[in-house]
Amino acid sequence: MASFVDLLFNPLSNAIMTILTGITALYWITTFFVGDLFGDVGIESDLDTHGADLDADVDGGDENASEKSFFQKALEFVNIGKVPFMVVYSVFKLLAWTITLTSSIFIGLASWGWKSVFILFPVFLIAYVFTRYATRPLIKVYSAMGYNGEEPHEMLGRIARMRSTISGDMIGAAELQIQSDIIRINVRSQTGESIAYDAQVMIKDESPDKKFYLVIPEINLSNVV
Repeated sequence: MASFVDLLFNPLSNAIMTILTGITALYWITTFFVGDLFGDVGIESDLDTHGADLDADVDGGDENASEKSFFQKALEFVNIGKVPFMVVYSVFKLLAWTITLTSSIFIGLASWGWKSVFILFPVFLIAYVFTRYATRPLIKVYSAMGYNGEEPHEMLGRIARMRSTISGDMIGAAELQIQSDIIRINVRSQTGESIAYDAQVMIKDESPDKKFYLVIPEINLSNVV
């Protein structure tokens, strides 16, 4: 028993993963007693805002990207959106923890000291790939339970901030915050008038092909003549 406990917390890489996995286990225990164990606890990789991109990186310049961001593709690779985020995250952490403990036995990580933390980089990569296949059986389970990811956000009428300058038929980018998420969407001026970078706009409509939104400058005291 003592040797097993020593394995859980020695070397440093094992201790880190044991603590992180323990926190996740505590979350699920709390959720079990509080309720909503199989509820909609997750984030959807595609927020179903059509022309929108979930992107926490805020930058300037023109952007005419209708493709999904790298972050979205990374989430979809491990089936987030088909399976709740916390379930996928827990599977990933459990796999990483198991791989870390196993590698410490066969590679002898105890002799590495604090440098054993570097093993976590390849471990996370391997666990990330394995998570894709480990969560596949859960897709049918959650689909049968009626899980379809988060409800789509209603975008019309919201205020966004331009991340590019647009005019005419030019399509640019705008960003808005919904709760703690920064949403980036493709936009075009509804009237064709020029809208400058960093200007605030109101989302008025959506294109028929649902690839971008039509916006107008926000009406406020500073721009009312």
